[in-house]
Amino acid sequence: MGFNIAIDGPAGAGKSTIAKRLAKDLDFIYVDTGALYRALAYAFWNRGIAPDDEEAIAKACEDVSVALAYENGVQKVLLNGEDISAYLRQEAVGNMASSISVYPAVRQKLLSIQQEIAEQENVVMDGRDIGTCVLPNAQCKIYLTASARTRAERRYKELIERGEEGDIDVIENDIKERDHRDMTRAIAPLKQADDAVLVDSTSMTIEEVVSAIEAEVQKRK
Repeated sequence: MGFNIAIDGPAGAGKSTIAKRLAKDLDFIYVDTGALYRALAYAFWNRGIAPDDEEAIAKACEDVSVALAYENGVQKVLLNGEDISAYLRQEAVGNMASSISVYPAVRQKLLSIQQEIAEQENVVMDGRDIGTCVLPNAQCKIYLTASARTRAERRYKELIERGEEGDIDVIENDIKERDHRDMTRAIAPLKQADDAVLVDSTSMTIEEVVSAIEAEVQKRK
C-alpha cells in the first residue's frame, strides 16, 4: 500500500485545488474522484437519462468505461477512451454527479478503480467519502470545509474567469442543496471521519491550507 492522503469535504471547499498542490509538492499522484463521478454523469447527461432514473443509470453503467490517465503529471479523465476533462466542470454535470452518486451501481463502478490506484501508488485523493469508505486506512485524513458563501464566491470567480455568467445567490443555494443531499444520502454520506483533521479554509489562503496539511502529513510519515 502506498502512502494515502484522503481529503473529504463539501462542494467548493477547494479540495481539488489543495489536493493538486499537495500532490505536486510531495511528488504524489493526484486522484480526483469527483472527476470520475462527473465523467459518468456526463455520459448519462449526454444520453438524456434523468438523474432520478436509477434503473436506467444502473444499466448504462454496464457499457461505460471510465479511467484516469496521466500525461506530464496532468490528470486526464477518459470516457470510453476519449479525453473529456474539458467538459466536467459544467454546473449541470456537477449537479448530475451529486444526484447519481447515491446509487450503488455507480459507487461500485468507481470504487475498485480508486482503491487499485491507492494500493499501488502514493496518492492524494479527494471526494466526499474517501476517509470514511474508499480509503478507510489512509495514513492521513483531512476534512476540508468553508462557509457556504465563501464556497459560492469561489465558484462564481471560476465562472467569470472562464468567461461564463453566474448568479452568486443561485450558486450558494445550489451548494446548500448539494451539501444536504451529500450529507443525508443513505449510502456513504459526506461526514468527517473520526480520525480526520478538520481544516476550515474560510479565512485561509491556499498556501496556508497546503502548509497546514503538509504539517499533518509529516507527523504521520
